[in-house]
Amino acid sequence: MKKIKVTVWNEYHHEKSNEKIAAVYPKGIHGAIQEMLEKDEDGRFEIRVATLDMEQHGLTEEVLADTDVLIWWGHMKHGDVSEEIVDKVVSRVHDGMGFIALHSAHLCKPFKKLMGTICRLKWRENDEKEILWVTDPTHPIANGLPECIQIEQEETYGECFQIPKPDSVVFTSWFAGGEVFRSGCCFTRGYGKIFYFRPGHEEYPTYYRDDIMQIIKNAIVWAKPADAPKCKLGHCSPLVEVQDKFAGMEESLRKHEYIK
Repeated sequence: MKKIKVTVWNEYHHEKSNEKIAAVYPKGIHGAIQEMLEKDEDGRFEIRVATLDMEQHGLTEEVLADTDVLIWWGHMKHGDVSEEIVDKVVSRVHDGMGFIALHSAHLCKPFKKLMGTICRLKWRENDEKEILWVTDPTHPIANGLPECIQIEQEETYGECFQIPKPDSVVFTSWFAGGEVFRSGCCFTRGYGKIFYFRPGHEEYPTYYRDDIMQIIKNAIVWAKPADAPKCKLGHCSPLVEVQDKFAGMEESLRKHEYIK
């Protein structure tokens, strides 16, 4: 079985600057996601990690070319991401690489550029209960999940979420404070599939949950590049010889005396 090559990208600044967050994610959010993915019973994934402070943010041309699906977590350092790297990520998505934006990555540069909107929303940090409802149970990302998932403490996000209309909304969240939010949104850009997934505030151990990681695993499988051939772009030769086609048409018209 060919493994899906996954790169998990994380700023890795919250965990190094805040003791409370470091206690939740001692190896970083990227490290937690990597460990959980490596527990996959079917061994479907080949995983590498990359962080903001690495050379080229860990996303060199070689790394991106060798990535089937890129997972992105960001929050406090969106502005520090190089525009050059952003353009390379966006180009790879259009060429077929899957892109999964987690939680506050709704404001990361690659996601905003792929959406073409400002991607703002309502939010508050108040330790509120979240119920994540499956609103498209036929979608592959919902495979093997219950009707809803309850998360006792999470950061609240609320509508309106300023994104383009998704191809599909797989999950919709309700929060104890009354807000609702489109928490699992699918998009297609070029040949690439994009999934935005809301849960995952840095103060809570959300990414250690098996049900949350099942969603991320399903999303990886869904977002991996398709095996179908790509259409040819740019200048092309005719599929039928134009001269021969018109020659045959002229002969037919003469036969039926439409032309002399």
